[in-house]
Amino acid sequence: MKSFRLLLLLMAITTCATLTKAQSAAGAGSSSNDAFSPLSPIHPQLELMYRRPTEKIKLRNYFFDAFGPYPIAAAAILGGINQAYKTPPEWGEGMGAYGERVGSDFGIAMVTTTTRYALAEVFREDTLYYRCECKGVLSRLGHAVISTATARRGDDGHRVLSFSALIAPYAGSMTAVYGWYPNRYGVKDGLRMGNCTLLAYAGVNLVREFMHRGPHMLMALDQSTSAGAEAATTPRF
Repeated sequence: MKSFRLLLLLMAITTCATLTKAQSAAGAGSSSNDAFSPLSPIHPQLELMYRRPTEKIKLRNYFFDAFGPYPIAAAAILGGINQAYKTPPEWGEGMGAYGERVGSDFGIAMVTTTTRYALAEVFREDTLYYRCECKGVLSRLGHAVISTATARRGDDGHRVLSFSALIAPYAGSMTAVYGWYPNRYGVKDGLRMGNCTLLAYAGVNLVREFMHRGPHMLMALDQSTSAGAEAATTPRF
């Protein structure tokens, strides 16, 4: 049952990504400078040299990842899934219960995103997602999965194990468990929910890796979370 719910979650992520493909096609004729305009989300450019994203770029991506249209859409979809499975059952049924579940899912995502960006600043990590310049499905698949738990550090962008990426999912789930979930929920539930969130991030990275359509793609899930850096290199593992 849990595996089926996780499959629904990944399907929801893929659906959001598919919708953005049509939006990216509409912006295909824009110049490359448009990708960094105040009205457009920022995405990485695939160049030969790595350059760390500026604080302005990271801040803009944070607000888009935390409060943009796609976190809201994802919360609405997840709220529907939880409503169908009556999770948590104490919240009951009806539109009021659905709104509570949507708000809960959005809150978890917001705390998770905020924690990831905040810890990335503390540990001086670059947690934005960079597509692999490698060839082959398996290589790109491995890159997307490994990127879930790693980040870039230093001026050369060498890849390291990311405390920010590993801690953030559990910060979001534990906040929900001890903040607004029913009292019967505890540490084990928070860890279980955090595990699902971390696994969902792997699915998000797969979408970013294989469905990316250039710098005009309006997609919070593709901004590593998300993308916001100006350049990328082949990752160092």
